Amino acid sequence: MARLKITQIKSRIGATARQCKNLDALGLKKINASVEHDDSVIIKGMIERVKHLVKVEEVAAK
Repeated sequence: MARLKITQIKSRIGATARQCKNLDALGLKKINASVEHDDSVIIKGMIERVKHLVKVEEVAAK
């Protein structure tokens, strides 16, 4: 299964409450913070809501 590396590249200041909750659920708290998640429909939906705040890279599965 593929893994996604998600990096927050912009501040959450000015983002809606829903976008902030999505960032929290993804595990992103600060700019330049990175997390890895399995590639799933749920994660992709969360990324879609905050795509202007994050950068997504595909990482080789372990």
